[in-house]
Amino acid sequence: MWCTTQGSRGGRGRLILALAVLATLAGCATATPYQPRLGGYGYSEQRLERNRYRVTFSGNSSTPRETVENYLLYRAAELTLSNGYSAFVLASQDTGASTTYEQTVSGYGGFGPYYWYPRAAVAVSTSRPQTEYEAQAYIVMLKGDKPEGDVRAFDARELRDNLEALIQRPPPPK
Repeated sequence: MWCTTQGSRGGRGRLILALAVLATLAGCATATPYQPRLGGYGYSEQRLERNRYRVTFSGNSSTPRETVENYLLYRAAELTLSNGYSAFVLASQDTGASTTYEQTVSGYGGFGPYYWYPRAAVAVSTSRPQTEYEAQAYIVMLKGDKPEGDVRAFDARELRDNLEALIQRPPPPK
């Protein structure tokens, strides 16, 4: 009987160790870098007309909303310049949030070494929200100066230069 009890404790210990390792790895997650969409995260765009695009940036749960929105604007500026335009107007913009909850339960107790002898069980449950943001904009690209007085209009080169210091790119491949 002692071996059976010892075996179940060893299994419980391995389970606790595995859960601890997973929790540690989850805590080491880094923000989504500025990159083309990869594994569901990053930027993407779709050409709708000659000078009109839909631009999207999706971040993981470690990426703040402000970063997601900055990366979206940065991508819009890059796209505008690479297509030979100098300014763009945000025809529409939206940022959505998706929150899930990570549930962890830790406990001790249950049945004793002799399965017919119950013990008191104690469990602690914690829940941690994880929010992912996705920003999407429809942009219209323009030649020449941006329209003065239009708060939705941006000079692509100036915007790109101003946001450049905030852009975190993925590490180069090894």
